[in-house]
Amino acid sequence: MALERLAQGIRRIVAPNPSPLTFRGTNTYILGTGRVAVLDPGPAIPEHLEAILAGLEVEESVAAILVTHAHLDHSEGARPLAQKTGAPIFAFGGPKAGRSEVMQQLAAGGLAGGGEGVDATFAPDHLLGHGTRLSIADWAVTALFTPGHFCNHLSFRMGQAIFTGDVVMGWSSTLISPPDGDLGDYYESLDVLAAENAEMFYPGHGDPIAAPATRLAELRAHRQGRTEQILAALAQGPASAFDLTAMIYTETPAPLQAAAARNVFAHLVELEKSGQVIAAPALGAEAIFTLRKEG
Repeated sequence: MALERLAQGIRRIVAPNPSPLTFRGTNTYILGTGRVAVLDPGPAIPEHLEAILAGLEVEESVAAILVTHAHLDHSEGARPLAQKTGAPIFAFGGPKAGRSEVMQQLAAGGLAGGGEGVDATFAPDHLLGHGTRLSIADWAVTALFTPGHFCNHLSFRMGQAIFTGDVVMGWSSTLISPPDGDLGDYYESLDVLAAENAEMFYPGHGDPIAAPATRLAELRAHRQGRTEQILAALAQGPASAFDLTAMIYTETPAPLQAAAARNVFAHLVELEKSGQVIAAPALGAEAIFTLRKEG
């Protein structure tokens, strides 16, 4: 949990929560000097919270806590850190904020989240909308609403850099797990980030990304390729998300198959929305999907 100085006004501490979904751990960033911001305090691991505070200079204090999204590995430590420092928590909203209409319908039908773990009790002190600017002391960030990985996901622009949370990661593609994740929203968020023309991305997991445009193009191509694989598999006959996962993710270890099935289902939801597939008896994680015949 050593403090790293990545750039002027940007420090990083990696939380001790490595896993197949978090890589080396969650990146917690300290922004500015003096009255600083802590971005994504990570899981509520006492040693990590102490490392954040120990990473401050003698005269420094935490003025704001910024949270990209309400997954436990990003947001769980926010309230304990707020209690220790008195700093308010800023985010887009609670764990259901920003959820798309189709995902609201799936959740109402009983579909529960999966993957990294939803912080069900997360409640920020102040809400940030798309384009909202927050400035304290020598730092300023602009919130960018970037759902897709999670419905309440924000990225934060600071100068020529963007802190991308889990929408763009430095080591892997993003898990999209309905009803919290939405592939259509994800594509729109890639467009939002591309339009910013930033020089550097600082992701929630993995190393800084020095070629943002290239990485965004890679991620879009990866998703489009996965959709093509799903359509090709369905051309062989109707199948469930689980069937398709077994056909497509042939080299994925067994412990990650459930997460892979979530990704496949996210693609199927988008294909159903666009009319390319039919879900029977109704759209849901257990549905059987069939290619829609032309004409």
